[in-house]
Amino acid sequence: MELVLAKMETHFEDPIQYFLPAPNSKLALQPFLGKEIQFQFTGIIFCSLCQKKIAKTFGEGFCFSCFSTSAAASPCILRPELCQAHLGLGRDPVYEEKNHNQPHLVYLAQTDQIKVGITRKTQMPTRWIDQGAAAAIVLAEVPNRYLSGVLEVALKSQFSDKTNWQNMLKNKAYDGPDLTDIKWELEESLPTDLTQFWTDEEAIWSFNYPVMNYPTQVKSLNLDQTPLIKGTLTGIRGQYLYIDGAFVINIRRHTGYQIKWEN
Repeated sequence: MELVLAKMETHFEDPIQYFLPAPNSKLALQPFLGKEIQFQFTGIIFCSLCQKKIAKTFGEGFCFSCFSTSAAASPCILRPELCQAHLGLGRDPVYEEKNHNQPHLVYLAQTDQIKVGITRKTQMPTRWIDQGAAAAIVLAEVPNRYLSGVLEVALKSQFSDKTNWQNMLKNKAYDGPDLTDIKWELEESLPTDLTQFWTDEEAIWSFNYPVMNYPTQVKSLNLDQTPLIKGTLTGIRGQYLYIDGAFVINIRRHTGYQIKWEN
């Protein structure tokens, strides 16, 4: 079966359920856990937006043209404090209004450490699952992407906005303060113009991933260097597949890559 890779679809269950996009359907991955899988990169890559064949991808699977001009690849995707959707501006005002001038959440997630992040409200809890978070808590709800970015920048002095993917995939233990305690300590430490959007929500979201055994070391694979992936599927977390308990491949990183799935 030929597939064009894209971000795995997830369902928030216990454990998290994962699916690969497939022609006219989707391929459930949990049934392959503990079994051998095999897929081969065909050498063909498609732009995830315009669908033309390309030699390499930029950003989230774009050709260079789409990466340079599309609203889906605008600078505020990575730096939300640059967003101008609330001003009616941007690469595509219609796209910006639909996706960025919408309620956003500012949150803390426990990945390998405590990190700060933002997401459109409709992407909760998908965003946390895609990051491989073990737990998360909502700090604030703001009316647009720009304000979420402003608040995130203020919090970056105390928390990283990056995940150490290797530690996350090894399930490095967290022994810090409770997320709820951190939330209220932050509210007291920040100026009121930033905490006016603070929520009363104290719920901590927890996530259980389908991983048979967490490895002590992980080695990343990519289809450009290893076009044939073959081995036992030993787990899934974030957007990574664990192969033979020691190797991982980031599926989202390979958006647009065409493969032949052999199972």
